[in-house]
Amino acid sequence: MLHGHAVVRGDRQRLLGYSQEEHPLALQLGGSDPALLAQAARIGVEHGYDEINLNCGCPSERVQEGAFGACLMREPQRVGDCVAAMRSTVPTAVPVTVKCRIGVDDQDDYEALERFVTAVADAGCSVFIVHARKAWLKGLSPKENREVPPLDHERVYRLKREHPALSIVLNGGLTSSRQVLDALGRVDGVMIGRAAYHTPWLLAELEQCLHATPLPDRLAVIRGLRGHVESRLGSGARLANMARHWSGIVHGLPGARTFRRVLRV
Repeated sequence: MLHGHAVVRGDRQRLLGYSQEEHPLALQLGGSDPALLAQAARIGVEHGYDEINLNCGCPSERVQEGAFGACLMREPQRVGDCVAAMRSTVPTAVPVTVKCRIGVDDQDDYEALERFVTAVADAGCSVFIVHARKAWLKGLSPKENREVPPLDHERVYRLKREHPALSIVLNGGLTSSRQVLDALGRVDGVMIGRAAYHTPWLLAELEQCLHATPLPDRLAVIRGLRGHVESRLGSGARLANMARHWSGIVHGLPGARTFRRVLRV
């Protein structure tokens, strides 16, 4: 996530740079000023991003101080204005999407989620990525907000049933291919966050399940990353920030602990 101010006024080469292999690639924006977000969205498209996403789910105190993130779920009309402004500057082929929660603080019922989604959809958003936990803006850290509020996948499934024309993507608590396949029978897509970070081999397993793609050789995958890592090191990136993903690829295999220890050395 990048704040709209950073995109408009910051070092765009550093903030918006990416490798071509990463496509399709979404730029997630934070903010609540329609004009600023519209300008940031246009810049994102000019830099080749395939999707522009508005964050309405982050619960951190810093985000709240800037009046964006999860607290925007209390202001569906403002979010609608932001989406409409971004939509006006982005080509039709580039989707403007919203990432949100199922609720925030004591605003924790389906009717509130329904009002939010309806208002934002009317403004031109047809894709919602819904984290199936509400956000507590006070009393829980961002990490705790990803774990403590109970999951309610059924609320997201209901949203899809009652809005069949919208694309609803489920996020939150999906850690196995079986869970993902079950969810895909009820919604249009899933978003995998921490599981993809800690156990990225799950993505290979899912590709095998969904597309009958043979599982690759894990060591070949690791070797294949070497060129990318060397290129990033030449640009000033830290090895530790990349090697941690190698650790995830061998998660659960015999010798994984030794492998991680060697990487740390």
